[in-house]
This record gives sequence, C-alpha cells and structure tokens, in this order.
Amino acid sequence: MCAQPGDWLVVKSGRAEAPDRYGRIVAVGTPDGGPPFTVRWFLGGYVSTIFPGPDALVLTEAQRKAPAPNGRARRRGNRSRRGTEDVGPSRR
Repeated sequence: MCAQPGDWLVVKSGRAEAPDRYGRIVAVGTPDGGPPFTVRWFLGGYVSTIFPGPDALVLTEAQRKAPAPNGRARRRGNRSRRGTEDVGPSRR
C-alpha cells in the first residue's frame, strides 16, 4: 500500500453499527510512500501513526471526489455522531 501526503486513508469498520474511519495522510514512513502513515483523523482532528491492515484503503483526492461506481455520490467523511439521535422528550 503506497500513499503520499494529502491522500485519504479509509479504514472500513468490521461492525455494521460502527462507521468507517476517514483521515488525511500527513506523512508517510518510507521514501516510496509505504507505511507507517501519520494520519489526521476526520472526526476528532487528532493525529496518529498507523500501519494499515487489510481493512484499509488509500484514496487520492480525485478518487474521493469522484462519484461511486453505482452513480451515487460518495459519502464524504464520517457523518455518524454518537449522542445526537432524537431519543424523545427530554426528562427534566
């Protein structure tokens, strides 16, 4: 898996109820673009170093903005927000 700074790392979730994770690659570990990658994560904005596993893929900015193969727009970023669901009237 090769990348360059500015590409996006997408880590697919292994559970249906958990969202995928998206992050912008800010640095690569080897001159040829190999891991480990330093990533600024979309949600939270924190930075971490990761050796991506088989559940991860690298997208260029052009690939991320391109429509999905089924003609629908790709989801941009991780839009799941825990704790923001409407759970009914508030209890006071």
